[in-house]
Amino acid sequence: MAHDHSHADQANGRRLVIAIGITATVFLVEVVGALISGSLALLADAGHMLSDLTALVIALVALRISVRPANDRQTYGARRSEVLAAMVNGLILLGVIVYITVEAVQRLAQPSEVLGVPMLIVATIGAVANVASLMVLRGGKTHSINMRGAYLEVLGDLVGSIAVIFAGVVILTTGLLVADGIASLLVAALIAPRAIALIREALGVLAESTPRGTDVALIRNHVSATAGVVGVHDVHVWSITPGVNVFSAHVVVEPAIFAGGSTGRLLDELGACLADHFDVAHSTFQLEPAEHAAHEEHGHR
Repeated sequence: MAHDHSHADQANGRRLVIAIGITATVFLVEVVGALISGSLALLADAGHMLSDLTALVIALVALRISVRPANDRQTYGARRSEVLAAMVNGLILLGVIVYITVEAVQRLAQPSEVLGVPMLIVATIGAVANVASLMVLRGGKTHSINMRGAYLEVLGDLVGSIAVIFAGVVILTTGLLVADGIASLLVAALIAPRAIALIREALGVLAESTPRGTDVALIRNHVSATAGVVGVHDVHVWSITPGVNVFSAHVVVEPAIFAGGSTGRLLDELGACLADHFDVAHSTFQLEPAEHAAHEEHGHR
């Protein structure tokens, strides 16, 4: 299992390095193209590309850190670094949104000359590069919040590049320069939901909220229905990083469990239940007799 996880991390690292190379190259091309054409939409897409590049670099650094083994100072290892990196990614995207929106509104009020041909050529190059990056990153997007964040950013950038292409066609065929500002606002609108979703997910993990899709009541019922269990309380479920869920609970058991030396069997059964049915990577159970549960000072949940 550890070998499979290590192999996946190595594969994700290679994906990120390739995507970084593609993104950095296209970012430089788009900046030069924006300066030549005078297109704000193309500059906005370059800004989005820069945020993608930053996000990919952060994701790669976080991936390298996250594979460090656990120690006495970081007992779960450095997996939480993935979440912190995702938060930074989301904040970078929000900054890009503000910049694009302000500049686009000014451009709509006072349209500037835009050269449609270089704008169209560079935007097309950007779209092709985004497709290549998506093909590279898609294999790791289901296993890591950072890989998913990087994939979604490049996907949004692809849509943004398509919007710039469309604006370039409109400018070439109709001469409507406001299409450049409109395309810029569309790029900002495309970025916003992804930034908010990424920040919300990262905040949920950092706040140790119940993982999305986890039914605590159902888990409690499963544990309570296990042979030998009388009750369960002080149930807690949280994530170290999305996909690495942790569970702890106090489990009240029948006297025969202790008397018959069956505590090991019960712990194995409870752990298997959590892993198989609820995808919990780490589970901790405090087995206790009824008389102990009755005099605990804090309230039961």
